[in-house]
Amino acid sequence: MRFRTPGLALIGLGMLLPLSSPGYAAELDVLASNGVKSALETLAPHFERESGHRLHVRFGLASALQQQIEAGTRFDLALLTRAGIAALSDSGRVRQAGQADIARSRIGVGIRAGAPRPDISTEQAFTQALLGADSVTWAENGASGQYVAGLLKRLNLTGQLMSKVRLASSGPDVGARLVSGDAQLGILLVNELMAVPGVDVVGPLPAALQKETVFTAAVSASALSPDAAQSLIEFLKSPQAQAVFRTKGQEPG
Repeated sequence: MRFRTPGLALIGLGMLLPLSSPGYAAELDVLASNGVKSALETLAPHFERESGHRLHVRFGLASALQQQIEAGTRFDLALLTRAGIAALSDSGRVRQAGQADIARSRIGVGIRAGAPRPDISTEQAFTQALLGADSVTWAENGASGQYVAGLLKRLNLTGQLMSKVRLASSGPDVGARLVSGDAQLGILLVNELMAVPGVDVVGPLPAALQKETVFTAAVSASALSPDAAQSLIEFLKSPQAQAVFRTKGQEPG
């Protein structure tokens, strides 16, 4: 499977249309899922240059960031899973107006760079790859990890894989376990696997087993500069920014 490199997509970022600006430089606190880390780290400097606003971004597990917000952590914009944003809308923590789906991610399989690539093209092949692996890892508390745990139960593989599982604390931990050799196969969002040096992406899960994770942006109900926060959402939805998400292994929201 071939994945595009980021170079060409970045060319257009210097030609973005001027962002709507409230006429002052805002300081924006952004809480963002690890699932958009690679793209947002690339895009943040371009937004700051185009808008004059400054971003202070904190990445983490979407579920953990959602819990922090519910506990009262201050922020201006959240970029979490769609389900997480929906829950924050229900509790009044984020504005419903102006929310936007930013990117979609598929779940895939990763290996240490240079290791033999298993066949995962069909449900049967994926099952055999898991059974034949010495060890398997996924992010226990991540959205993709929770789905994987349920998927293996559905495929009646939980018991057979129990001795092989090396649960990870997060996406980066999945990558670290693959690179170190602690795990032979890692199941994680494709874009998160692509971001780890020393990891090769075998490919996405077969279509019959696949589940996309949608990442949604919303402005805090108590944002100090809501117009500036909304301009970040508009930036992330621009064609040029969406092209960067594609180079990182994601599709537009």
